[in-house]
Amino acid sequence: MTTLALKVTPNADGFGAEIRSVDLSRPLPPGVLHDVKAAFAAHGVVWFPDQPLTHDQLEAFTLQLGAFGWDPYVKPMEDRPHILEVRRDADETASVFGGTWHSDWSFQETPPAITILHAKIVPPVGGDTLYADGVRAWEALSPTFQAMIAPLRSVHSAAGPYGSKGFYAQEKGRTGMTILPSVEAEKAYTHPLVRTHPVTGRKALFVNPVYTVGIEGMTEAEGKALLAFLFKHMTDERFVYRHRWAANMLTMWDNRCCLHNATGGYDGHTRVMHRTTVAGDAPRP
Repeated sequence: MTTLALKVTPNADGFGAEIRSVDLSRPLPPGVLHDVKAAFAAHGVVWFPDQPLTHDQLEAFTLQLGAFGWDPYVKPMEDRPHILEVRRDADETASVFGGTWHSDWSFQETPPAITILHAKIVPPVGGDTLYADGVRAWEALSPTFQAMIAPLRSVHSAAGPYGSKGFYAQEKGRTGMTILPSVEAEKAYTHPLVRTHPVTGRKALFVNPVYTVGIEGMTEAEGKALLAFLFKHMTDERFVYRHRWAANMLTMWDNRCCLHNATGGYDGHTRVMHRTTVAGDAPRP
């Protein structure tokens, strides 16, 4: 697929695409921005190789897609409240940040629509990011199962990782990032278990193992059983794309229909990424 300005190369199954022939360091002309948004809507994850960007340029590109999202519980860069430095030092012993399947900040009333990650220092081994397609995972379910789960609402909370007694409040050995556990993280919101994408109109499963803690109206045991099935189904290899990074690559993904999982495998090497989010709407069934 090509346009006058872009070269878009999708993966074989259509989930994920590389975009070339565009310079993100400058404001995108309206037609090019339209094509970028169209490719993003079609493929869920897109990446732009060879895009050296300053902080100002990263922020400016983000704002072409929408207002900044709200990024709690992680200290941002100095003087850059909308940029998180996702850093793991070479001698760090803490777990990989984001190293479990999740959708960014789904515990918010209006979770971010888009996450943008810009690679600054890429280790020579490891560090891939896995993405799972919630649209195809939904479409692969039987009509009977779809009809059963479509009306359900799931409960989301950040208490597990970011609560006052959560994982990050108890961990040791993290040097590259400052996590900010809070009692505020213990709040909960409900969202449709199956949400309709506001741009494409396609339905996707909208639950994840980190922030989805139950199903409204079900007992704890019932909710956990259903969620366990869905988590395993969503992350089946049929729906997963493994993304390999290079320095100065910018990758963005659609939190409304994708899960992601940061892998490790680079102990002894430093890895640095700069991350922004684009605000989203309240999920709708």
